[in-house]
Amino acid sequence: MEPSFSGGPCHKLCHSPSHEFLRVFSMSSLPRAVVFDLDGTLVDTAPDLTAALNHVLPRVERGPVTVESVRTMVGQGLRKLIERSLVATGGVPDGVDIDAMFVGAFEFYREHLIDQSVPFPAARDVLDHLTNDGVTLGVCTNKPAALSETLLGELDLIDYFAAILGGDSLAVKKPEAEHLLTTLAHMNVATQDAVMIGDSQADIEVARAAEVPVVAVSYGYTMIPVNELGADAIIDHLADLPETLLRFT
Repeated sequence: MEPSFSGGPCHKLCHSPSHEFLRVFSMSSLPRAVVFDLDGTLVDTAPDLTAALNHVLPRVERGPVTVESVRTMVGQGLRKLIERSLVATGGVPDGVDIDAMFVGAFEFYREHLIDQSVPFPAARDVLDHLTNDGVTLGVCTNKPAALSETLLGELDLIDYFAAILGGDSLAVKKPEAEHLLTTLAHMNVATQDAVMIGDSQADIEVARAAEVPVVAVSYGYTMIPVNELGADAIIDHLADLPETLLRFT
């Protein structure tokens, strides 16, 4: 079944990936550009985000939260993540100072940005494969731009990307179409030549709003089952991405 570009049933690849070998496709067979979400799509940041939450939750006699629970809470920024962690551990206490918790968690997270965060399996191989075939790559994330650039730099991934727009790069962020459209503009790419890759409702919604096809990863961070997000395709492993992208050309 071919992918649907109208939010209908998706095509899911179920074969086992190879993390050491990716099939080589001609440059003309792939989209001109691919835009990635960051947390939960390219990099597994949940362990360090969990540590930041568990640094501030004891201040209000809450916590700890687990990495697995945090994977279902990530999205819409650190402040929202703090609120969700409070709800998950008993509810938001009366009079709680979310701003103070945010500052404490942010400072801790900034200092421990890559203690445990790592690229997902095959991420570097896939980025190599796409760039070697002439595909322009970008990042559209709700993570602050400076943290995103630092994270990608420390993981030696930043040079793959022609543009990196964070949640504070514009007056709006995902799922607003302008966030993705501006990322593509910085990449000098038109919407019809691009595909979005993400793991959450915000990623699917921003792609729909910008009229860009979207592939969802099943291993990411989402509160909604990935098969209910309405992506055009779902992959279980990043190693499956190059072959999946052929379906959009």
